[in-house]
Amino acid sequence: MVRYIFGERHKEYMKRCLRATVNVAEGSVRAGKTVDHVFVFATLLERSPDRLHLATGATAAAAKLNIGDCNGLGLEGYFGSRARWGKFRGCECLRIATRTGEKVVIFAGGKNADSYKKIRGNSYGMWIATEINLHHDSMIKEAFNRQLAARDRRVFWDLNPTSPTAFIYRDYIDLYAEKTIRGELPEGFYNYGHFTVHDNPAVSPQRLAEITAQYDPESVWYRRDILGERCAAEGLVYPYFASHRGEVIIEREKLDMSDVRFINIGVDFGGNRSKTAFAACAVLNKGGICMVADGEVEGRKGEIDPVRVCEDFLSFVRALRRQFPDVLIKYAFCDSEAQYLINGLRKFMRRAGDSIEIGESKKCRIRDRIDFVCSMMAQGRFRILSDCTRVIRGVSEAVFDPDAVGDVRLDNFSSDIDILDAMEYSFERYMRNLM
Repeated sequence: MVRYIFGERHKEYMKRCLRATVNVAEGSVRAGKTVDHVFVFATLLERSPDRLHLATGATAAAAKLNIGDCNGLGLEGYFGSRARWGKFRGCECLRIATRTGEKVVIFAGGKNADSYKKIRGNSYGMWIATEINLHHDSMIKEAFNRQLAARDRRVFWDLNPTSPTAFIYRDYIDLYAEKTIRGELPEGFYNYGHFTVHDNPAVSPQRLAEITAQYDPESVWYRRDILGERCAAEGLVYPYFASHRGEVIIEREKLDMSDVRFINIGVDFGGNRSKTAFAACAVLNKGGICMVADGEVEGRKGEIDPVRVCEDFLSFVRALRRQFPDVLIKYAFCDSEAQYLINGLRKFMRRAGDSIEIGESKKCRIRDRIDFVCSMMAQGRFRILSDCTRVIRGVSEAVFDPDAVGDVRLDNFSSDIDILDAMEYSFERYMRNLM
């Protein structure tokens, strides 16, 4: 008989799993998330009125390893001699003898766009998935569709944190949480638990120390794998920031005002689904840059109001002048592709009596702008004030497009590219002199 060890937070979560329809366990590595779900899944399998059930991972092999075996704590270990591997309509499966008859758990991979084809044609009662963030959305939708006829529908998802803007949060996990708060889902329908390795009593203090010692406490991987925080870690555009954000981000009172030469503003005008973004940088006497303010104007295709953009920009400039009364607000460099908006903004600011000069962005190659920021950060010459939350979020979440040729920043609205463009417009004309 397999001996399971559960911490108190895990026990409370598992009790809720026995009642809830959709259960999500998120958190750090070695937190015990999958074991929780395997145990509850197996318990419910004993009395489930449905015969077919589904177990998925990024690949079928991952599903078998993490759910079937799970270091001896998987379905095989739980059921022992009552479980045997086999085939069901071409898929790997585990046939399990339960108190209510034989149950068949089908194992499948879900990372590819066509993975859903493997599970078509069957109706499933329960679905347990590991690393749900690595599943393709078409697989998730098909698995849900395959459960429509279930007599006791249950869903168990686990995942290590990923980029905060990932679709799994936007379209499912966070959406369910928001609907639960608004009362749009039945009471007890959704159950969420967040765990770290510190919540797992099966990990000894010595082993815990060994695991954490492998990470730099300042790195994005420590935040994700040990603290269980949501953050992008693969394909990062600014890897130095991910590992040294404590050096790059500073509090306002630590900015030496005597070192500020002048402040420029970058403006990226919104378009199709994008936002108009403002970012202000202070150019320093000692050859550095500090991002000191940011802002945005919501706007979708056909909805951008030039007057509203101008009014919000004027408010942004006036707020800067109040915050830095003794500093010259010198230029605003705007996206050169929107000449009509630049002309309108220039006239608007003149009528408002503001002396800021409105110019065009230089539109340097994006790769050159990225390299400049990375180099300046590594030299300790690029800082961001802590209240520039949009810039910090943009720099934190920016990743390269894995499907593009060359180093292209991913621009699919999963991260804030607009604020990065505005940030870069604010200093790109000074890059050659600052390097």
